[in-house]
Amino acid sequence: MASNNNGWALITGGTSGIGLELAKLFADKGYNLVIVARAQQELDKTAEEISKLYGVEVQSISKDLFEPNGPFEVYDEVKARGIQVDVLVNDAGQGQYGLFVETDIHRELQIIQLNIAAYLILTKQFLKEMVGRKNGKILQVASIAGKLPGPYQSVYHATKAFILSHTMALVNELKDTGVTITALLPGATDTDFFHKAEMEDAKMIREDKDSLADPADVAKDGFEALMNGESKVVSGFKNKLQTTLSNVMPDSLVSAQMAKQMEPSSEESK
Repeated sequence: MASNNNGWALITGGTSGIGLELAKLFADKGYNLVIVARAQQELDKTAEEISKLYGVEVQSISKDLFEPNGPFEVYDEVKARGIQVDVLVNDAGQGQYGLFVETDIHRELQIIQLNIAAYLILTKQFLKEMVGRKNGKILQVASIAGKLPGPYQSVYHATKAFILSHTMALVNELKDTGVTITALLPGATDTDFFHKAEMEDAKMIREDKDSLADPADVAKDGFEALMNGESKVVSGFKNKLQTTLSNVMPDSLVSAQMAKQMEPSSEESK
């Protein structure tokens, strides 16, 4: 395998969507990769393709981050392999579509584990090492959902609000440490997120699918912001406008607008 001067980047959710596009960007800049996902077959395929295309070393870790011990086991496996993680990308995340009174609480607790606990565990474990070395970067894939109340996706939006708030606090704590942390806030993006969340019938997906962002564009925005040491980046002009307007609009009005976008489409029975 090829070696490089840029070190190692660890990316959760690195076999699809925004995570995969970020993996390609890091590989293109000479980073070796550790990609984390559940499916070993997808990991093997992705690792082989990226390694051949970019000439970097790609190691995979098959781990279920829905499990409470999963993130700790990822850290332990990285240490056992003698890898120093120079860049951490927390990308893996899921949602669940539906009214809160009707959705599955056990599924929602899993989502909280993945979207919050896994982020916190991996961030804390690798951040301690980075601060000790006075060098490192962390990219937290949040969402504009973290700035907007989200009817039909209330738990998902709440998890992203947690991550955004936590990241902004760490930006302050990490001043003068040599370590930077960046929050990437995409909007609706053309990934398998909607399928996993069972929200294909939502109006914005049924009637406005062409407006979904390209994950490659989102990844590029996040990668550039991370490398520039920026604390936060909202990807896409439309999303920048939406979040700006939400800052001056009453939460009740923002919530009502989101409900209109997320409610079941009238086309779902056709």
